[in-house]
Amino acid sequence: MSEKLKIKLSIADRVYPLTIDPSQEEGLRKAAKNIEQLAKKFEQSYAVRDKQDVLAMCALQFASKFEQKGIDYSEGTKDAIKRLKALNDLVDAELGIK
Repeated sequence: MSEKLKIKLSIADRVYPLTIDPSQEEGLRKAAKNIEQLAKKFEQSYAVRDKQDVLAMCALQFASKFEQKGIDYSEGTKDAIKRLKALNDLVDAELGIK
């Protein structure tokens, strides 16, 4: 069992102490950095009174990207299945199957 690592991440002017597996460190640090960059972008672009509003917009942005990737993947998979079926039908026809 690997030892846990204690790190501190700063998000929206708050420090969050975490105890994590060492394999998670890079991903968590990158995620925190991305949140900070997006939060600064929202603060500069919009009249924001509250950090919670900025964080809510960040959460919405990241969640929508995640969901859209799932939708895009699903559509791509459906298209690939249709193409594979068409190819299979061509091979079957060529071989005299069916």
